[in-house]
Amino acid sequence: MVTESPLWTPSSARISRLPLTAIAEAAGQRTGLALASYDALHDWSIGEPEAFWDLVWDFCGVIGDKGGTVLADGDRMPGAAFFPEASLNYAENLLGRGFEGEAIVFRGEDKVERRLNWAELQALVSRLQQLLVSLGVRAGDRVAAMMPNMVETVAAMLATAACGAVWSSCSPDFGVQGVLDRFGQIEPTVFIAADGYWYNGKPIDLSDKLAAVAARLPSVKKVLVVDYLGAARGVAARIAGAEALDDALKPFAPAKVMFERLPFSHPLFILFSSGTTGIPKCIVHSAGGTLLQHLKEHRLHAGVVEGDRFFYFTTCGWMMWNWLVTGLASGATLLLYDGSPFHPDGNVLFDYAEAERMTHFGTSAKFIDSVRKAGLRPIDSHDLSSVRTISSTGSPLSPQDFRFVHDGIKRDVHLASISGGTDIVSCFVLGVPSQPVWEGEIQGAGLGMAVDVWDDAGRPVCREKGELVCTRPFPSMPVGFWNDADGARYRAAYFERFANVWCHGDFAERTAHGGIIIHGRSDATLNPGGVRIGTAEIYNQVEQMPEITEALAISQEFDDDVRVVLFVRLAEGVMLDEMLEKTIRARIRSGASPRHVPARIVAVADIPRTKSGKITELAVRDIVHGRAVKNREALANPEALDLFRDIPALME
Repeated sequence: MVTESPLWTPSSARISRLPLTAIAEAAGQRTGLALASYDALHDWSIGEPEAFWDLVWDFCGVIGDKGGTVLADGDRMPGAAFFPEASLNYAENLLGRGFEGEAIVFRGEDKVERRLNWAELQALVSRLQQLLVSLGVRAGDRVAAMMPNMVETVAAMLATAACGAVWSSCSPDFGVQGVLDRFGQIEPTVFIAADGYWYNGKPIDLSDKLAAVAARLPSVKKVLVVDYLGAARGVAARIAGAEALDDALKPFAPAKVMFERLPFSHPLFILFSSGTTGIPKCIVHSAGGTLLQHLKEHRLHAGVVEGDRFFYFTTCGWMMWNWLVTGLASGATLLLYDGSPFHPDGNVLFDYAEAERMTHFGTSAKFIDSVRKAGLRPIDSHDLSSVRTISSTGSPLSPQDFRFVHDGIKRDVHLASISGGTDIVSCFVLGVPSQPVWEGEIQGAGLGMAVDVWDDAGRPVCREKGELVCTRPFPSMPVGFWNDADGARYRAAYFERFANVWCHGDFAERTAHGGIIIHGRSDATLNPGGVRIGTAEIYNQVEQMPEITEALAISQEFDDDVRVVLFVRLAEGVMLDEMLEKTIRARIRSGASPRHVPARIVAVADIPRTKSGKITELAVRDIVHGRAVKNREALANPEALDLFRDIPALME
């Protein structure tokens, strides 16, 4: 449905101050073109990629040697090479710019608070780098971390990157096998982990898990235990080759951080697919591609400038952590939070925003929905005048939650729904701060990203659903997958659907306003009668109902056809009776279409989620069809899968 007016429109004064406006003017000066609109700027950025990415390098002040070539083999996907003659170091671009003031503020629920200025952060990174070098870590080696989102995690990553080594991290709430499924593939030299963490006000001891993981990582030469609960020395004493980080750092005094400059395509991060349908893919991202893409998104799309207070609620197992940390390169203060976003209550992150004068508040669609359903109204209870941008990702943000952000959190705020993923450690579509925000829509494709929506025949479509594709190369395409020497798995993941085109696996739609709506993952779309339906369209209807806390929909193979099955987690005290089923079906029929109406509606006590909070439609579909879920360790609540096994209503 097309709304008559935008939800929010930036003022002319606001637009004039944007880095996006400044780079459009710079592009016009270089080219002689009139790039007065975002559409014109975007068209130029994908039509002249060498000129655009060369300008981004200069405009964002990348530290390094650019070389004479911006793009080689630009007609190949995969195979294109950005800045093939360049050399740089990611950590140098975050630490080597001479910023002053606070670099990091950390809160671990209501238990721990720490602050580091830029000099203190550099001192810690220096000591960590000296330690890593003393342990034999060299360029290309892997350093793995099972860590909370805390100061030492950021500093250890920067020390790793300064050496040219490769960083990989996961959240400490992963099970033993989940950690081993990831780190066991990449054979780290050093393993860093905390002694525990706080969640819902309770200390979570990691000693047994850490000991079990360390015993099964034979490549690890040293285990470093970070003190968070006050038990690091005791935990380290139980593990062969382990040492408390504080003790390991004692021989090293702060010194100048040494940055090893390496090729643009040198590996920086290894991230992992969610792994609910098999062992996780190890996705290797480059230092240059990650840096340049993040600088573009932070500066131009989020409007980040020096001195901003930059927050995203994330764990270290989600790509948004990597995205957040690069904010240091723009001179922003990182606001880190670890623990439950609802302890002691749902106001804790808004308390943090008010106290720290947060400028960018990043979170998940699920969090916004939970705040709305809890009846909270931060607009009435908190001073959020410093917040310029609220970002949402992880799953599609529903139209009612778009409205809630402006009605219940802050009216004059840029609401940026963003979408991309672990695969590119960045975004395909995201906020455009110079453009209006329309209810339920992501504003547009990122600069330099040739994003489109194609039908099954590979034809562009508008106001129709299809596959989200990117038709031209971009810098943050993965270097490849780990242990995929011939690139066969990498090509199969993204390039087999359409030749020489990245097919992302999102079911999407271009809107009349030039925006994008994500309707869910392509492999989770519903196919009743051969018609593809996005699951988000159903959720947008039923999750508005006060009786429904959350929902999950799948296609069930039944009687030589496919039917839609809707699972609902009900609000407290609500029963799924005939009247409520009738109401749900009527709501879906009128709000979506008759084809969206489920054949079966089943109440469940819980819905399984990945560690980053995404519901797992594919895993539920496998359980319903009697197939094994290959990697339950990827789930935050794997026990919930058992609720979907052998349901009588689905047998008839």
